[in-house]
Amino acid sequence: MRVTINRLSTIDSGFESAFTALLDRAPESSPEVATRTAAIVEAVRTRGDAALIEATNRFDRRSVSSATELELPKSALEAAWHSLPVDLQQALETAAARIRSYAEHQKIAEWSFTDAHGNTLGQRVTPLDRAGLYVPGGKAAYPSSVLMNAIPAKVAGVGELVMVTPTPGGEANATVLGAAHLAGVDRVFTVGGAQAVAALAYGTATVPAVDKIFGPGNAYVAAAKRLVFGHVGIDAIAGPSEILVISDGLTNPDWIAMDLFSQAEHDEDAQSILLSPDAAFLDAVQAALDRRIAELPRAAIVRAALKDRGALVHVRSLEEAATLANSIAAEHLELSVENPRALLPLIRHAGAIFLGRHAPEAFGDYCAGPNHVLPTSRAARFSNPLGVYEFQKRTSLIECTPEGAKALTPIAGRIADAEGLQAHAASARDRG
Repeated sequence: MRVTINRLSTIDSGFESAFTALLDRAPESSPEVATRTAAIVEAVRTRGDAALIEATNRFDRRSVSSATELELPKSALEAAWHSLPVDLQQALETAAARIRSYAEHQKIAEWSFTDAHGNTLGQRVTPLDRAGLYVPGGKAAYPSSVLMNAIPAKVAGVGELVMVTPTPGGEANATVLGAAHLAGVDRVFTVGGAQAVAALAYGTATVPAVDKIFGPGNAYVAAAKRLVFGHVGIDAIAGPSEILVISDGLTNPDWIAMDLFSQAEHDEDAQSILLSPDAAFLDAVQAALDRRIAELPRAAIVRAALKDRGALVHVRSLEEAATLANSIAAEHLELSVENPRALLPLIRHAGAIFLGRHAPEAFGDYCAGPNHVLPTSRAARFSNPLGVYEFQKRTSLIECTPEGAKALTPIAGRIADAEGLQAHAASARDRG
């Protein structure tokens, strides 16, 4: 059966409005979800473990009677690891090593310099004391999310890493728990949803409060992260998954079809777009989509995503494709062209860029090394992939000599006078 996907061309008079509408179809947060989330968060904030247990029993269909039942011992994580097939263990170990190697290059160095007056100015770098990691659980298994969040935290030197993951019906996901063991997660609690975010933010008698919360989740998790932001830090509010492919028409169309499927299978709101100056190639990709959709267990989700938010776009040139790519600022951008390095200077906005025909987005999700936690919903215009730097804090250092203080006194005093802040002015002048 044919896969329905939007077909657009930049030469058409209605292209701009149609393309804008396609990009603007991301769902907004529901007021109903926001209201329910606020009630859950407030309950956990004020009633702690009691509210956490109530929400866990209600939403995850469990019968927890004591909050101590919510924490898994490290022996359970180790047992989960040893229960995994050997080939999966090896794949996770290799992926972890590559992620760690990349993360090691991201460490921020401390620095300082001395100015002409003998004052020493610099930057100190320290890790977070405690970070929280939210990992979806139950039937969904995302060990890659554990590795991508936990390993940079460990490389940064975070004092304690606390993971929360829901276990609907009391069913823990062995792959997720095994990945937590591999990554060195310190504590794991079997709670999820808005209640887990609230517990991490405010702390309970059982769950320790953290300084910053990381990790993806459903609409309730996203809404809870919005509510607690400011009291704690958060990584970002993740939107639907996105892939943008630019192809010169010489890549195997089956490869491109599966690349588009790779994001569309996440959920119905995911976005997959292909830009190419070769109209016949777009036809070939359409044929590949039609032919290979039958291979996918999540075909219904893929069809819905491609119908509502997918597109095959005919462009005048690769240069025009790059211009469109910058307006999209996609989470994932594949440059599936003969000379991707020549096109790269034209690209300014993307979460991750995959260069050439042999670098599919799927490598980035699991094992290439760079983090797969990326800005979505055009946030690549102003934000970054998750990295070691998100688990570190920078602190300014200012040390003045008597001579250096005298040099700064008239400057600070005069500006303070202009702002009408006399205590500031006097504080500076006392040193002069």
